[in-house]
This record gives sequence, C-alpha cells and structure tokens, in this order.
Amino acid sequence: MLLTLITLINLQTCISSTPPTNRENAIWTPPETEQTGLEKAYFASGCFWCVEAIYESVKGVHEVYSGYAGGQTKNPNYNQIGTGRTGHAEAVEVIYDPKIVSFSTLVQVFFGSHDPTTPNRQGPDIGSQYRSIAFYQTNQEREIIQNYIELLEKENIFDKEIVTEVTKLDVFYFAEEYHQDYEKRNPNNPYVRSVSIPRLRKFQSLYPELLKDTH
Repeated sequence: MLLTLITLINLQTCISSTPPTNRENAIWTPPETEQTGLEKAYFASGCFWCVEAIYESVKGVHEVYSGYAGGQTKNPNYNQIGTGRTGHAEAVEVIYDPKIVSFSTLVQVFFGSHDPTTPNRQGPDIGSQYRSIAFYQTNQEREIIQNYIELLEKENIFDKEIVTEVTKLDVFYFAEEYHQDYEKRNPNNPYVRSVSIPRLRKFQSLYPELLKDTH
C-alpha cells in the first residue's frame, strides 16, 4: 500500500524516470546558433519542463533551455538539485527577439503562468528547487520586475502575498540533455499529461494574443 502511494506521488511530481548522471562526466551545452539581435532572460517558477514549454509557445521567443540558477553549488546535477540543498532552483533561459517580444512581456508571462504566492512550492512540486524567482541582469530589468509586482499587489491580483525572489543572475547551468524539450519529447509521461500540459493550456487560454501562430 505504501509503495503504491509513493509511486502515485512520484507520477504527479516533476521527477524524471531517467537515472541522474554524473555532472562532471556529462556537462551539456546547447549547440551554437546565430543569435545576432537576440537577448536572454531567466526565470524559475516550478518544474522547468512546464516553464520551458510555456515560454516556447510565446511569439518572439526563439529557444528556451532548462537549467539551474540561484544557488551556491558549482556545476550541480539533477540528483543534487532534488535534495534541495544546493540553493539552486529549476530555471529556464529564454532566448528572445526584443523587436517582437519585450522583457516586460516575458515578466507578464512569468507571473501569469504560475502561482507566485506559494513559498518553495508550485502545484504538486515541493522544495526550494521549485521556488519562484525572477532573475535580472541589469538595473532596468530589476525595475521592470519590481514595478510589475507593485502593480499586481496594487490591483490585488493574488489573494496572498507575492513571495517571488527578485535576484541578480549569477550563473545559469544548463540541465542535462534529457531535460531539454522534455514535455515535447515525453507527451505520455504521467506528470506531463496531468500537470505540464494542463498548465500550458491554461496559460494559452489566458494569453492567446501572446502565442505563436501555429498555422
């Protein structure tokens, strides 16, 4: 009975069935591509499988990579992240065209696609690795994030206090290759079907004007 319960819990949380690899032997970096005129933004709002899929649906976004940020452990791997002791959160790197989508809009996507009032938790995923963080690289980005939080609080968009961390990006570590495009590559994964896809569809229904034209 206990084993069945544990199995059901694991099916509903952001846990990969792929055995974790030794980071030192399997450091992954994305292939080099032409990025002239493109910029990067970084966010953490729960399971990176979900967040990656959401941002990849936004027009003006060229690519999104899953990774780790916000902690103190160097070159962390997925197994270490899962302990909650590395300080890192599951995060994404968003590569976007500022001529099509602004950083302000990406911040809107961030707050519009998760619950920023739950400390160290997002949906069924619990732990500091799932906390809400809006990373900034410049003072202008920091002001945009803080101003948007003030607007959300002024208009009482959320019933509870926003606990999102506004943090200067130190370093972003790319997650292992099997995490990249995870939702797209594993559509029948129980977590993807029960959590990731519904979360994506909810975002898409709320912000149809921000979506890429799929026709």
